[in-house]
Amino acid sequence: MIGPVQRASVQCFKKASSQGTLTRPHYIPLHAWATWNWRLQRRLTHSSVPYFSPAPTQAGLASAIEPSANKSDTSGLERWRKFLPNNPKAQVQKVLLVGSGGLSIGQAGEFDYSGSQAIKALRESGIETVLINPNIATIQTSQQLASRIYFLPVSPDYVAYVLERERPDGVFLNFGGQSALNVGVKLDEMGVFERLGVQVLGSQPDVLRMCEDRDLFVQALDQIQIPVARSEAVSTVKEALRAADEIGYPVIVRAAYALGGLGSGFADNEEELRDLSARSLSLSPQILVEKSLRGWKESEYEVLRDQQDNALICCNMENFDPLGIHTGDSIVVAPSQTLSDDNYHMLRTAALKVIRHLGIVGECNIQYALSPDSREYRVIEVNPRLSRSSALASKATGYPLAYTAAKLALGHTLPELPNAVTKTTTACFEPSLDYIVTKIPKWDLSKFQHVNREIGSSMKSVGEVMAIGRTFEESLQKAVRQVAPNYQGFDAYVCPDDLDHALRVPTDTRLFALAYAMLVKNYDVERLHELTKIDRWFLFKLENIVNTHRELQECGSLDEVPAGLMRTAKQRGFSDVQIARLVHSSEAHVRVARKAMGVTPFVKRIDTVAAEYPAQTNYLYTTYNASTHDIEFDEHGTMVLGSGVYRIGSSVEFDWCAVTCVRRLKELKHNTIMINYNPETVSTDYDEAGRLYFEELGFERVMDIYDLEQASGVVVSVGGQLPQNIALRLKEAQVQVLGTDPLKIDSAEDRHKFSQILDSIGVDQPDWVEVTDVEKAKEFAKRVSYPVLVRPSYVLSGAAMNVIWDETTLEHNLTAAAQVNTDYPVVLTKFIPNAQEIDIDAVAHNGKLLVHAVSQHVENAGVHSGDATLVLPPFSLPSQDMARLKDIAERVAAAFEISGPFNMQIIRKQDPAANDESELKVIECNLRASRSFPFVSKVLGVNFIDVATSAIVGENVPEPVDLMAKTYNHVAIKVPQFSWTRLAGADPFLGVEMASTGEVASFGADIYEAYWASIASTTGFRVPLAHKGVLLGGDTTTPELSTIAMKLCNLGFKLYCSNADVETFLNGLPHVSAKRIWFPLKDKRKLREVFDDYEIQFVINLAKYRAPSVTDEDYVARRNAVDFGLPLLNEPKTALLFVETLEHKMPKGCLLPYDEGKIPSEVKAWNEFVPST
Repeated sequence: MIGPVQRASVQCFKKASSQGTLTRPHYIPLHAWATWNWRLQRRLTHSSVPYFSPAPTQAGLASAIEPSANKSDTSGLERWRKFLPNNPKAQVQKVLLVGSGGLSIGQAGEFDYSGSQAIKALRESGIETVLINPNIATIQTSQQLASRIYFLPVSPDYVAYVLERERPDGVFLNFGGQSALNVGVKLDEMGVFERLGVQVLGSQPDVLRMCEDRDLFVQALDQIQIPVARSEAVSTVKEALRAADEIGYPVIVRAAYALGGLGSGFADNEEELRDLSARSLSLSPQILVEKSLRGWKESEYEVLRDQQDNALICCNMENFDPLGIHTGDSIVVAPSQTLSDDNYHMLRTAALKVIRHLGIVGECNIQYALSPDSREYRVIEVNPRLSRSSALASKATGYPLAYTAAKLALGHTLPELPNAVTKTTTACFEPSLDYIVTKIPKWDLSKFQHVNREIGSSMKSVGEVMAIGRTFEESLQKAVRQVAPNYQGFDAYVCPDDLDHALRVPTDTRLFALAYAMLVKNYDVERLHELTKIDRWFLFKLENIVNTHRELQECGSLDEVPAGLMRTAKQRGFSDVQIARLVHSSEAHVRVARKAMGVTPFVKRIDTVAAEYPAQTNYLYTTYNASTHDIEFDEHGTMVLGSGVYRIGSSVEFDWCAVTCVRRLKELKHNTIMINYNPETVSTDYDEAGRLYFEELGFERVMDIYDLEQASGVVVSVGGQLPQNIALRLKEAQVQVLGTDPLKIDSAEDRHKFSQILDSIGVDQPDWVEVTDVEKAKEFAKRVSYPVLVRPSYVLSGAAMNVIWDETTLEHNLTAAAQVNTDYPVVLTKFIPNAQEIDIDAVAHNGKLLVHAVSQHVENAGVHSGDATLVLPPFSLPSQDMARLKDIAERVAAAFEISGPFNMQIIRKQDPAANDESELKVIECNLRASRSFPFVSKVLGVNFIDVATSAIVGENVPEPVDLMAKTYNHVAIKVPQFSWTRLAGADPFLGVEMASTGEVASFGADIYEAYWASIASTTGFRVPLAHKGVLLGGDTTTPELSTIAMKLCNLGFKLYCSNADVETFLNGLPHVSAKRIWFPLKDKRKLREVFDDYEIQFVINLAKYRAPSVTDEDYVARRNAVDFGLPLLNEPKTALLFVETLEHKMPKGCLLPYDEGKIPSEVKAWNEFVPST
């Protein structure tokens, strides 16, 4: 008899096929070990031999161990450890973890998850942790994790200064994405690690260099006969053209030291390669020109290895799309479904060979191209760090990759670490899945003007969803609904004019083009395969969905739907809403009918070992492809609804809110239930809540879980807009919604009700009207005078909001707003130009204000609050206005009877006719947590969500405190993180619709110190060189332009412009000299040469309106600034603040490179600015 401990000991040798939808683990029996002789021989030189050759276990001992697995007892595992060698661990007492910075396309919330896991592993090992990460919205920058936190740029200079100040023993580089890895390699080259005696833990800098330098990488793989695509590393455009001639077109260009395929792309001829390579070389010092394998299958393997050479495959994944689309922009399925067993093991063997040869310790991600017609394959790349795929693999399998990788970096080995799910077996096993996971990217390309919507080798998605089911059809349809609430499943949401082109050339809507082709145009699988090169297996599965769709339509009515078809539809992922639409019924009636038929979901548990061992973790999903539940519903917990997919307007800040809420509920002794489906988040970590449902946040699924769990209540106010949208329906369904009454939430969202309430409490607001037709809108605009603001109700991030300056654009914008939210009226509001905007974040209990924070925007009103630069404490608000703002917050809290968090945006404008008393008008109120809650909590040292959670459940509610009446010795500034570089063609222009993908914040003794650290923290910020060129442009009537020009001249910068009017204006200023330069509008290559010739360091473009075309001079200046990797200042107030900051900081050496021992004044830990932390 072999007990569970012995079976766990050989899990590294299991077959790990995982090829179908349902799989079971396969183990190599002990008597068959002789067939593995070649592998054993390889390991005889390693000290881990006892692991592979354990001493025989006495029968009595085995039988004693067996039952312990069912008692959550780790004694069997402890006994097993006696057979393991005592490996030396890293001798470190203090470790610096380098974070990833602000969320951007290609580097998002997955690194908050992986960094948090790493810090957790360090704390468990009793190691003091220092973190440098300016992303103030993340869980990892909360005080419960790291010992010391620095909100500073993730750059070589600032990390070096923190190393000097903290003198840690070791450093983690693998948990902060490409940013941290690049910084680590640079610091190693600078000799900082060696000089300060800092040990790099995990994979060493030489290994990182080998994986990132494409030339070295190809040479390394050639040594072990692992095939890579024919390629050549080059550093000039001329070399790239020569290499392509030798390799043969088409080629793909890849940039070294880049993330998310930044700077990569395909070129079919010399002209395309010239443009592509010029752009890529502006972002990276080296590019790889490689033979294109577009159309091959793409597959990924997540691999772990410890210092004793134990290695395993955690997860293999397969792209739905063929090679040619960045894996971050592709639909991904785990485990792989279309690889033959032979191909799976061929790639598995190669992955283990690669990680061992490269010497990677910890986790790495290996991407393959596989010929669809043969066994031929190529390694595309190896990421020697945690990646976005690592987060997906962790959540898909339940295997904590980042936590384990951190332990391995400290010297632990896989056999000695426990399986975090079963608790009774070791971490040296390859997970087996009895379900299928589907990841779909989330794009927000429709928010951007002139953007190219084609997707390819450079990543453009801002987030991703992950759905779990027991068939591909179920998993896919769940994922589609998770991407956006207006999607009901696999359906024809687009109707392309040129369908074949839409299928052949992928865009962000190609999945729906497939649906249109199958449902409307009756394309068969073969024709679709020829056009898309998508594997026929996936297309046949889509055909199953289409067939069920048609069967439901043919029924005609709900009464005609038989129980068998209802069950089939649910097993294939159809939602109640979807079914209702097809049979001309309602969601409520379908729900009643299917429950009467006994068609209800079952709750299953992810256990990493396909039920081979009892799991101790409540990591759950629902499915209709089951017959029993895996858990008992006896906890009656409090449900917290998460924020769903990261998208523009809802990002990691809402995950911080949800996780903080769950942690506070646990402190209050509540059983907790989290519902979320975002694999990049800490909230979907299975050890945060008592029970985690990796599920949809729609009404149907939330009700299913609420009914099954018999939950004590639901929290809807910490997960952003998605939970708010269903709050009223939940209340109507007799759900106990905790906190503010959903009827009051609806009153705040409905502009008509909201306005009436504000009028009744004497709070001012701009003129507004509900718009039902265009003529009514025109009449209102004429009455109040332009500009006016168009906005739909119940939206996030200002979707379809626009400032309208004339009648000609009004009609078009009204149509767009109506399309964003068809269930609610469009509102037209008088827009007040040149006014200040103020944010109030607050918490109330039973209508009584508990805490509030007042943050001031640097930009004038007209820039979305998510894109604004926020300053806290405010820098220019008089005390009487601060008192009036508190009074408004108190009135609103009382009027809406708020219990929980809320947020308001207020316009402030000086009125000379009112004795200098400013006008304060409320323009928006959200009865939920806002994106700035983490910022104000960490700056003021009071956790607003802790207070809000107590208010929501009415337990341990603190006494009110006026935080804004206190005096603070620091200033914090939050600045937006944009991803313009990723969005080819998009106009980098700020408006009322949000465009940023993340945020960063820093502290300082004054506004200039804080702003410099904040702006330098944005990803890709290039510190300008003194006395070089600056390109100025835009509207010469902008008051700040003259001040900016004069200050730059005084600082020694050379001023250039591209427009005769701007030149005349600048040269008319006292002591200002500006030169007009030749500015090619259509030739990017020549424009790059102009920028280089005049040594342009940054661009300030203060245009008043968006560009009407891509040949607009201001558009070309803005667009090419970001394409060439230069800082862009495109708003007057922030441009002026930037120049004033240079005035204050340049004498202190802010533009100079790292200088040993000269630590800037802003390099201080968070608890030095905010002692309570």
